[in-house]
Amino acid sequence: MSSSHFIRHCLAGLTLVPVFAFPVASHATPSDGSGAPPQKTHFDLQAHRGGIGMTTEESLDGFGKAMRLGVSTLELDTQITKDEQVVVTHDRQVSAAKCRDTAPVTPGDPMFPYVGKYIKDLTLAQIKTMDCGYQQLPGYPEQEVIKGFRMVELKDVLNLVKSYRAEQVTLNVETKVEAGAPEQTAPRGLFVRRVYEEIHSSGIERQVTVQSFDWGALKAMHKLAPRWPLVALTNYDFLQVGKPGASPWLGGIDADDYDGDFVKAAATIPGVKALSPNYGFPQSGKVGDPGFRFYPDRTMISQAHARGLKVIPWTCDDPATVEALMDMGTDGVITNYPDRVRQIMADRGMRLPKAYQLH
Repeated sequence: MSSSHFIRHCLAGLTLVPVFAFPVASHATPSDGSGAPPQKTHFDLQAHRGGIGMTTEESLDGFGKAMRLGVSTLELDTQITKDEQVVVTHDRQVSAAKCRDTAPVTPGDPMFPYVGKYIKDLTLAQIKTMDCGYQQLPGYPEQEVIKGFRMVELKDVLNLVKSYRAEQVTLNVETKVEAGAPEQTAPRGLFVRRVYEEIHSSGIERQVTVQSFDWGALKAMHKLAPRWPLVALTNYDFLQVGKPGASPWLGGIDADDYDGDFVKAAATIPGVKALSPNYGFPQSGKVGDPGFRFYPDRTMISQAHARGLKVIPWTCDDPATVEALMDMGTDGVITNYPDRVRQIMADRGMRLPKAYQLH
């Protein structure tokens, strides 16, 4: 081999080094077929409720902080008020751990106190009186408390993303229809229609995905917005595998008709582009814990990918467990600590989501 051939051969070998420097990412093959090195492929870093570990949940301050950090996706929840407004909150029933009453909207309001009531039974004005930033949420010692926080509307979060000009950020909006106890949330049709209207009128609907545990809500959303990407959530229990009849959560689908297989069942829902199972059992478990097991595994992920579906588990915070999910080939993760996951991504040489500043 001549010296020039030898040099070229060595240089050709060097170009392979970055690929093999991160073998942990080697399973995450690009779904776009680009052949890009695995560490450069997109990994969907989703800030759960804006990142509860960092900031008071579902607050504009939290969503803003997540965008300044740099996340792919803001994950958030919606509920519908008595006067049909779309508020961003996880809990269908106002939690005393998160909110406290200040004063009734009008003297002698029979609905007061509001804490403990269902969102669907309260007006937006009643909800806005509650201080939902009065204390740090137990279990999140690093959480910045947004003093005096009032629940915001979906339109406020959509407008915040526009004000940041965060065109690469996705909003993963959950319709929190309580299919197992439908009387506790707004009726499915109303719920889905109002969420659709707010997103559609925002002008940034191309940046939105809609997720739900209630697959009936996904079917209803697909009829209103056939082009919107949908995400099927499950915690496994809602599939009701081995039980007679269809689970109320699956929109008429009986998981047993699909061998109890989450991927096969969810793949039948029109518009679904991603699957979000809980990451493991128990739900707060960590890799290496006695008795812990992952729910998504390589088989689930490969079967989903074969159908063109992404797998983005929820809600994982432990770094070693997140890394194990990455190694398995998941397409992203929903996390309360997007700062931790972003650091893991940086350490692995993965492509990082763009960080935005408020204009």
